[in-house]
Amino acid sequence: MLTVDQIYHADAFEIFSRIDDGSVDLIICDGPYGVTTNEWDRTNNIQEFNLNLIRIFSTKLKEGGALYLFGKPNCIDFIDYRLFLELRSKIVWFQPSRLAQGRTRYTNNYDIICYFVKGKKSKTFNLDAIRVPQLVELEHRLRCERVPSVTNGKFNKTKFNDKGKNPGDVWGDIKQLTYKSAELVSRDALNTIQKPEKLIERLVKASSVENDLVLDPFAGVGTCPVVCRRLGRHFIGIEKDKNFVELANARLAEAGRGVSERPNPV
Repeated sequence: MLTVDQIYHADAFEIFSRIDDGSVDLIICDGPYGVTTNEWDRTNNIQEFNLNLIRIFSTKLKEGGALYLFGKPNCIDFIDYRLFLELRSKIVWFQPSRLAQGRTRYTNNYDIICYFVKGKKSKTFNLDAIRVPQLVELEHRLRCERVPSVTNGKFNKTKFNDKGKNPGDVWGDIKQLTYKSAELVSRDALNTIQKPEKLIERLVKASSVENDLVLDPFAGVGTCPVVCRRLGRHFIGIEKDKNFVELANARLAEAGRGVSERPNPV
């Protein structure tokens, strides 16, 4: 049995068995992409690697729990994940500022975040917590609301919300970190490992509520645990790089507690 609100220095595959089945509300998995020569990123087949993760995660999630799996465009191609989880969306995290150095093909300027749910119905999706500003002029908004398919048809519940709109499945409003980013804790973690807190916040806010349990099996320098602590979620972090664990724990020490007490074992 693992204790919550800790980051474990371990290989995730060696301690998954110590997490109770059906105990996790949300998993944020930013693991290997299988595209670099870094030791942590080396896999024989990234699709088979991810399928194995999806199979394991399906047992750990509660019914209706969510998984966000990071990767490159082909990260779940050629595998049948439908036996384990239902794919709801492939979110494109668009990075127009990336260096476009391709000479024989178009340069990849985005990552994929695969949004899965266990079962047919998600238990949590907090749209109001992640709305983004409307970019449509008021006159056009009103005209859209008056068309027959909206006023009299099956889309009659379609209305513009003054609080903002659904962020959709292409996110270009959250930029990747740079060497000048204040939150960057290690140059070794730039881009491939450390994600912006704002990005992880959107996922945590959308698919969990206070005191839910979030699993981060490849915790890196601790962005997800830090966000969870700030937002009042419980977490289990796992990271095999000792230096990253130390950096993550230092970040946690500076983060506000924000969560109520709960039994430690899961």
